[in-house]
Amino acid sequence: MSLTRARTGKWVTSGEAVAPGQLPGARAVLRRHGKSFHFAGRFLPAKDTENSARLYRFCRYVDDLVDEAADTTAARRKVNAILRDLERGSSADPIAQDFLLLSREKGIPLEVPSELCKGALQDLTLTRVTGEPELLRYCYRVAGTVGLMMSRVLGATNPWASAHAIDLGIGMQLTNIARDVMEDARRGRLYLPGKDFDSLRLAQIASGSPDARKPLRDGVKQLLALAENYYESGERGLAYLPARARLAILVAARVYRSIGREIAFQDYAPWRGRAVVTTRKKILIAGKAVVAFAAQQRFRGIPTHDGKLHKDLAGLPDTHSPEEAVYERRK
Repeated sequence: MSLTRARTGKWVTSGEAVAPGQLPGARAVLRRHGKSFHFAGRFLPAKDTENSARLYRFCRYVDDLVDEAADTTAARRKVNAILRDLERGSSADPIAQDFLLLSREKGIPLEVPSELCKGALQDLTLTRVTGEPELLRYCYRVAGTVGLMMSRVLGATNPWASAHAIDLGIGMQLTNIARDVMEDARRGRLYLPGKDFDSLRLAQIASGSPDARKPLRDGVKQLLALAENYYESGERGLAYLPARARLAILVAARVYRSIGREIAFQDYAPWRGRAVVTTRKKILIAGKAVVAFAAQQRFRGIPTHDGKLHKDLAGLPDTHSPEEAVYERRK
């Protein structure tokens, strides 16, 4: 499918003109794969929902190139092609091209989605993480970058918003890993750090064998405790977002955090089944988030960021130096 821009300012695909942001499939992808974000999108203005769906579609597209690939060589070639497109600032790929338009509209630095692509490439070779620093750098690439880009899409203009947006993305990714540990092991990957896993085969982990259960329970529990530090920082940074966007992301964050609570309710035992937050619980969480949004003064003040959260992220875009543990608002 080809995609070009007509003189009217509309995109033309298969001979039919569509408005920017209406390339078929963006909201459908969000509805199908990003259920928590789709639910939270009810609290956003229509234009922000549309742009968030465009961003999510691109990120999901890159992720699926790897996760659904039957041929790792072909997947690597496709992701590297997107990396080159980002370097050039142009693409023949309709989804990448629409994302490049979005990045220009919202001022998203292209080094950020480039890191997302590098994270996807890691998934083609990574079987086990060596420790927490490697895990956090991976989480930055595949999810912290998404938080960064989303903050731009939703109108965050203060440069310090970036550190908190990274943290919220990392917290969500840590939750994903805790929830999907069995599925990842079946795909040949283990993102839980720790020496307790060195003597275990991925097949033992994927099946939840008795030998794997204590390390799995301990690893998942530690991962969710780590995630809480990043969620707390992410929520503090919501003060940098416009009010409507602030509420929507608060809802999304708390729905995601509740996945961790569901895992805890299962006694941190992923072999008992994938933790799910029901629609009824999401509605209850959203109601409580609305009350918190109205009552809590912290969303109206100027937050501080703990640079220690980024001590393992040195050199990555928009991270916060740990030597500068607390900052003041930039002028």
